[in-house]
Amino acid sequence: MTLRAILFDRDDTLSLTEQGIYSEAALWTQQKFGLEPKHTLTAMQQQWASVEGQWQHLRTLEDEHTFWQDYALELGKRLGLGHEQALELVTQWPYYRLIRAVPEAREVLSKLRQKGYKIGVLSNTLPNVAATLSAIEIHDLVDVAIASCTLGSHKPDLECFTRAAALLEHAPNEILFVDDRLENVQAALELGMHALLINHHAEKETTPNTRVDGEIFNLYGVLEYVEALEGS
Repeated sequence: MTLRAILFDRDDTLSLTEQGIYSEAALWTQQKFGLEPKHTLTAMQQQWASVEGQWQHLRTLEDEHTFWQDYALELGKRLGLGHEQALELVTQWPYYRLIRAVPEAREVLSKLRQKGYKIGVLSNTLPNVAATLSAIEIHDLVDVAIASCTLGSHKPDLECFTRAAALLEHAPNEILFVDDRLENVQAALELGMHALLINHHAEKETTPNTRVDGEIFNLYGVLEYVEALEGS
């Protein structure tokens, strides 16, 4: 079967967390509210840890809006801020300001589209995945953006991949899936997709003897893989 679509994970695949932005946010709270930066960083980390997994039940943009309203209220309590101040903080520094597209993302996505491939993103994330892709400036190169929350299932559940394939309007064996987590890659393979494990943080294979199509260390590896298929 001919490969017709490429489905990417977002975090640690198309984008990386920029740790320095956390410090920028903390300094902003110092200038705006007179807070001690280390205290702000600790409070932000503790608040996110306290809601781990709670976002997975969100299904709509309205659900997400309510989630962030409540999040701001609790973060404000940790920081000693009023609710309006906490809302300003969360609005000014949404979580997707902390990520950046990997340097080669636009180049690789553009070349894949030029080759005629449909581009999808499947991320275990809150409903408004489109806003994150806009923030890292690759939204115009993505045909189908899928937040796991809106599907009601999350990677590595096979249902998540099945529904993503339906939204891409291609059979699983016509799709190449790229992710940084081995369990997600293996689930995609189980469904019949092609799959690559990406590791931006290593320069050599770190997962030997695993049933994956290959391990790559940057997005150029995706181009190499599809070009190899095209030439076979």
